[in-house]
Amino acid sequence: MILDGLSPAAPFRWFEAICAIPHGSGNTAALSDFCVRFAAERGLEHYRDSLGNVILIAPAAPGYENAAPIILQGHLDMVCALAPGVEKDMTAEGPELFCDGDTLGARGSSLGGDDGAAVAIILALLDDPTLPRPRLEAVLTVDEEVGMTGARGLDVAPLRGRTMLNLDSEEEGIFTVSCAGGARATLRRCAAPEPAEGLLLTLGVEGLLGGHSGTEIDKGRANACILLGRVLDALRAVAPLHLLDVTGGTADNAIPARCQARFLADPEHAMALLDEADRLCAALRMEYLHTEANLRLLLETGGVGTAQALSEAETGRFIAALCALPNGVQSMNTALGLPETSCNLGLLSLDAHGWTATVSLRSSVPEGKPQLLAALQSVSDAAGAEIEVRGDYPGWAYRAESPLRARMERIYEAMFGKRAVVTAIHAGLECGILAEKLPGLDCVSIGPDITDIHSPAERLHIASMGRTWEFVKEILKQSR
Repeated sequence: MILDGLSPAAPFRWFEAICAIPHGSGNTAALSDFCVRFAAERGLEHYRDSLGNVILIAPAAPGYENAAPIILQGHLDMVCALAPGVEKDMTAEGPELFCDGDTLGARGSSLGGDDGAAVAIILALLDDPTLPRPRLEAVLTVDEEVGMTGARGLDVAPLRGRTMLNLDSEEEGIFTVSCAGGARATLRRCAAPEPAEGLLLTLGVEGLLGGHSGTEIDKGRANACILLGRVLDALRAVAPLHLLDVTGGTADNAIPARCQARFLADPEHAMALLDEADRLCAALRMEYLHTEANLRLLLETGGVGTAQALSEAETGRFIAALCALPNGVQSMNTALGLPETSCNLGLLSLDAHGWTATVSLRSSVPEGKPQLLAALQSVSDAAGAEIEVRGDYPGWAYRAESPLRARMERIYEAMFGKRAVVTAIHAGLECGILAEKLPGLDCVSIGPDITDIHSPAERLHIASMGRTWEFVKEILKQSR
């Protein structure tokens, strides 16, 4: 086993077992099956619904029979992101793990520490009946990364607990007690293809960091799809273009690290287009000098031929829409130093029959989402596109009186000699949905250090995982 020898052994053993099972969003059935088998083999009470959500229940340890149950919550799915040039079918293969000093990563892909670390900790806790603990109610949901549909459809009837420890955070020592709400908007435009003739050119925006569209939206990182729109807009000022196809992004809640377009143009404009691309590359590298050191803009020529493409007018309409889309931080909460409202163009596709753009929206204020949706509706109307909004989920309101938070703050300071940071997060957590389903729910979200989630650079910090494991055990121990 690759992770043999890592400490603590229990959660890393389960993390490696999880990573051996493909579990991208929409492909979690095998991991759900694994969790059900885990429970059945140990005689644990367990439930699985039609969506694939799993609830596993372990009885209280001796001496904890009268303690209030604690819900442990995480999600089974991961965002599957591949490094450029990597060919890997993540519907059939899990992440290939490697250790690099004090971090754990995956070769050529995202790691799935979000939220595999949570699932591993939870399984390790359930697996050890000798641990001092109250009744544990593990809630493992599906498809958190694609609209939290699992949490929405979860039947909470088996749950007695009204205290919940969510393990879907990525910064050790940070207690998250509130989060933004969100939604997903998809713009679609159908078009009639037409034959076009010209020189084939392939435009690529590559080498970007990408990352999580909530927690890293304020880091100044470039969005490859948005940059592609800017470049295409400049190129069409040089020569008429007929777009053949566009592909960008891996998930609506991940900042796209690369995007590619193919188009036809008159061969006589080839040099002018290449020169303009060189100029734009230099300008963009200067613009993102301090945040995107590896930004690359590539324009390559192919042969001359005829193909089904978008008309020049449809191409222009698409580029105009792409340039008009709101993207990034729209407003800040200056008191907390966090984004208040933001959006991210996460998925972009185009062929000769039309195009689709999917945008994730987040806001911690009531008016934020409606304002963004109005702006997107305006872009959609101008482009003659249709817009569909789905996956609307509530924010998680701050609870002034929280016995769980107070206990955790006391334990954390005693264990680590410093105070935890209590904060909100500009990202969606399932806590808001579950709080609606479980009135009076007292909840805090924590987790080990995981960097660059939703990207091939994702790393789980080994020592931090160990400290988080010990902290969670102590929370359970002091719960009576």
